[in-house]
Amino acid sequence: MSFTGKVVIVTGSSSGIGAAAAIEFAKEGASVVIVGRNETKLKSVNEECEKLGKKPLVLKVDVSNEVEAKSVIDKTVEHFGKLDILVNNAGVGYNFDIVNDGFMENFDNVMNLNLRAAAYLTHLATPHLIQTKGNIINISSVAGTSAAGGSVGLISYCTSKAALNHFSRCIAARLASYGIRANVISPGPVRTDILENSKSPLSWDIYKEATVLKRVSEPKEVADLILFLASDKAKGITGSEYIVDNGYLIN
Repeated sequence: MSFTGKVVIVTGSSSGIGAAAAIEFAKEGASVVIVGRNETKLKSVNEECEKLGKKPLVLKVDVSNEVEAKSVIDKTVEHFGKLDILVNNAGVGYNFDIVNDGFMENFDNVMNLNLRAAAYLTHLATPHLIQTKGNIINISSVAGTSAAGGSVGLISYCTSKAALNHFSRCIAARLASYGIRANVISPGPVRTDILENSKSPLSWDIYKEATVLKRVSEPKEVADLILFLASDKAKGITGSEYIVDNGYLIN
């Protein structure tokens, strides 16, 4: 798949799925905007892209902040002249139970990043995507379908991903007349730093045993699916949810 001449924004691309996607897009010739909050990790992803002959636009941004989120779209168009693909990947999952004090503060923080930021960036990007007949890919989770995460205090995370799934379907229906496609990917267990960041009591070995294939995916597996859906090979696909979970949901 060639993305030569395409401009791609990948939020949350300082590590994990987002980093893998940014590198794969660069490998296929795209001009990539890498967006994240960890300057050290962003630098590492930038170096990997530059090894492939592509110089990304690197933006240290908190996309849950409206002013900073707007700067992502503005600086992308200013730097590259257009926008073809928006990958809303930034997200967080805090282990925080509804029976604890402070739940609503946690809920608001998770919803602001996992849902509201994706909606706002999509809103800002839409005029530019109309011009290029581009597409949007939202990165959700099997937690948006399964309530299992609720048992370990991930209620806010699960709820945000369920909402992101339906948001993706709604924008696919609304933007189809402009030639814009929108799809959502729901990974199961993927070996990233999410367990560490969320202070989860679970381990990758536990998640491995929870899948029928008895394995945990690597970020590149999800990145490969992102690139497929963003490519012309998927030109007839919109409003769809793709699950890559090693059989987690059917176990």
